[in-house]
Amino acid sequence: QVRLVESGGGLVQAGDSLRLSCAASGRTFSSAGMGWFRQAPGKEREFVAADPWSGGDTYYADSVKGRFTISRDDAKNTAFLQMNSLKFGDTAVYFCAARRVSGWSYTPRAYDYWGQGTQVTVSS
Repeated sequence: QVRLVESGGGLVQAGDSLRLSCAASGRTFSSAGMGWFRQAPGKEREFVAADPWSGGDTYYADSVKGRFTISRDDAKNTAFLQMNSLKFGDTAVYFCAARRVSGWSYTPRAYDYWGQGTQVTVSS
């Protein structure tokens, strides 16, 4: 059974940093695309960042570019999202997602596995 478990969320003040982790189990994701999405109350789930594994590039939503960094430790089957200079508008439940293959997409339906989410709340 494949599981993705996020951790690291919490309540912080604007300008603070958080590091989210996504621990995968049940299969290796060392050659698979990984992504982070978020969903605020009353809004649709939106793309945040992706690491396609192939090609070496990473991709970010314009709203987080320059502040967030996605990374991965394939030896530990874990992905990370470093979030700096957090803003009130970053408040949401953050979800880790993984594909069965390499690659990336803005679209949630392109990802095959999902975590349960971790709450990030930024106070202004």
